[in-house]
Amino acid sequence: MSGASVTPIDPVELTRDLIRRPSVTPIDAGAMEVLEQVLTGLGFACRRMPFEGIENLYARRGTASPNLCFAGHTDVVPVGAESAWTAGPFEAEVKDGVLYGRGAVDMKGGIAAWVAAVSERLNEGEPEGSLSLLITGDEEGPALHGTKRVVEALMAEGEVIDACVVGEPSSQQALGDMIKIGRRGSLNSWITVHGKQGHVAYPDRAANPVPVMARLLARLDAHRLDDGYPEFQSSNLEITTIDVGNPATNLIPAEARARLNIRFNPAQTGDGLIDWLNREAGAEQAASGLRIELEHLCSGEAFLTPVGPFVEAVQDAVQAETGRRPEASTTGGTSDARFIRALCPVLELGLVGQTMHQVDERAPVAEIQALARVYRRVIDTVMERLSEAR
Repeated sequence: MSGASVTPIDPVELTRDLIRRPSVTPIDAGAMEVLEQVLTGLGFACRRMPFEGIENLYARRGTASPNLCFAGHTDVVPVGAESAWTAGPFEAEVKDGVLYGRGAVDMKGGIAAWVAAVSERLNEGEPEGSLSLLITGDEEGPALHGTKRVVEALMAEGEVIDACVVGEPSSQQALGDMIKIGRRGSLNSWITVHGKQGHVAYPDRAANPVPVMARLLARLDAHRLDDGYPEFQSSNLEITTIDVGNPATNLIPAEARARLNIRFNPAQTGDGLIDWLNREAGAEQAASGLRIELEHLCSGEAFLTPVGPFVEAVQDAVQAETGRRPEASTTGGTSDARFIRALCPVLELGLVGQTMHQVDERAPVAEIQALARVYRRVIDTVMERLSEAR
């Protein structure tokens, strides 16, 4: 197989170039332009897909099947106190073989490693199929106008993606020790109990919403949602805030507010949980006579990519390169994989995530280079298995 004479991409230098763009959600700061220029130089057809001011990019090289996609995000979380950093959070300094900077781990290092792997692969010739990238600038924020919108647009156009690797920092202690093959869903609910303000000495003239809220939250908290699901832990409901906003000692408040979050496995659905919450609130409303208002936002359903040819191909590739076979896990929070699963089988494989979102986020240079080699092997192994399955 003859090479295409593509200039190899240095994954560390590309990571540094991306870090130097302070792309704190929803600001792009030129990060997408850096990536687009590199991909264009590798022969990708790049398509910017902005939605509501959010920069997104879908790039594809080739038109044949199968189409293996890499997904990631160039946006990052805020840096916190810059003075607490060992090196400037957007200066991308390398000290003692370690690259410091916001996004080094989550996940500009992963993006750069995949692009470097692609450049090495292209030097050996054209792959039998297509390679694509789906990159968003809205993963760390509301995630309303990023991958979700791009996936909807691609599906409407009939774009076919056969499998997708998301470059989230899935590794726990050592590179490649874990991949994520599923995630629990997430539901946020806001509860408001409407009472009547009054003097504490005259409770008959008021309607106190606080005991009503307390009873409702107690019954919700006491309910066991399920006993788990194959490959998943049990669903859990967590009360995240209770607010009355009453500074006075002699005042019955007019309202009580609370918020809760449910992380749920595939035994539940967002709609099913919303129905349950509404029923429980309705019962308490009927018993108390006070109006209870609920708002819900399900940011993603639970999903699972079963262990099969795709998952096993990635595990085989990681093991061949690192000597360790990654555990297939469903732990952790949400990621954009929850949207991509509507298009194709998806899993997550990336750097060790110990310092993501922290002050002094950092990644060893050798680890970024090693991830590029892992990705290089993943590309060949997955493409081969996908071709065999067609």
